[in-house]
Amino acid sequence: MSGPIRILELRCVWGTGGGPEKTILQGAAAADPSRYAVTVCYLRARQDPLFGIGERAESLGLDYHEIAERHPLDSGVLSALRRLVRQRQIGIVHAHDYKTDVLAWMLARAERVVPLATVHGWTGHSRRERWLYYPLDKRVLGRFPRLIAVSEAIRRELLLRGARPERVTTILNGIDSRVFRRDPARGPAVRAALGLAADDIVLGAVGRLEPQKGFDRLLEVFADLRRDRPGLRLVLVGEGALRGELEAAARRLGAGADCLLLGHRSDVADLHHAFDLFVQSSDYEGTPNVVLEAMALGTPVVATAAGGTAELIEDGVQGLIVPPGDPARLREAIALALADRGATARRAVAARELVEGPLSFAARMRAVEAVYDELAA
Repeated sequence: MSGPIRILELRCVWGTGGGPEKTILQGAAAADPSRYAVTVCYLRARQDPLFGIGERAESLGLDYHEIAERHPLDSGVLSALRRLVRQRQIGIVHAHDYKTDVLAWMLARAERVVPLATVHGWTGHSRRERWLYYPLDKRVLGRFPRLIAVSEAIRRELLLRGARPERVTTILNGIDSRVFRRDPARGPAVRAALGLAADDIVLGAVGRLEPQKGFDRLLEVFADLRRDRPGLRLVLVGEGALRGELEAAARRLGAGADCLLLGHRSDVADLHHAFDLFVQSSDYEGTPNVVLEAMALGTPVVATAAGGTAELIEDGVQGLIVPPGDPARLREAIALALADRGATARRAVAARELVEGPLSFAARMRAVEAVYDELAA
């Protein structure tokens, strides 16, 4: 293949998306154009009022293309993708979700392209996803020539579903520690903007307000802890279907005045300057970017061992890790982190060192680019 390797990053998402968007967009922006010509393509539902990927791609100067879907089974999408593949002379179609996995496989049968998928996990909770879409996705992925799993747990699942071991590479998500860096001077202003006092103890959590994130459980733990800590506050950042239920739960638990639900925010890195502790309470994950962001920003972490989280953090070294679905252990870990501030600070320093090295975004990009080079060859 002469010239740069031409790659189509393909993704379908509703609304503002999640962690994979950060990885896809940042990766395309960081690619060496002399070696990798990257086109980012997103499928967008016409009825989605919150979709905002295009603006983010434009701000990064990416070669970005958007295909509007009339409905989920719009047959015009495949035709539009085939035209895009020919126009950009694409060699590798890199898919990132169950719908685009199928489309990448179909493109490989219709055009001279190689399909690749990064498997971020199967974290949806609808019956249709769990009983139809995800089983179909795993079956299709078993036929791909190369797969990238974002955690060893996902790799094991792919092997169980028929993928060949030599075709599946685990590459953990990474983060640019130069961009995500804490500035202690920012703390007072960020707290003041949120209506938090200087002596408040603030727990922060970030993610979609959906069942798998376990925020209902976190609220109960918070309400229990604040009985002995009057200055304890909880800040939830994210939007989703459970917002109303979580607001009602906070009121029912008597914690409504001390719990802030901020909705979707584009300034999450800035908000970390108000956090004393970051808590992930998920039941399942891929490899959570929100945990990497906390590590890079020096926010101490308490997290469940969901998905690849325990591959990012060694319990007691870079943070505290507890089993998913165990509120008693989660409460115990948060209380320990708040009680022994010296040990908590040391773990935060160790976490920062990790994202400057093995978990850096540069290290991740080198691993992904090695897969591109292999497929191009």
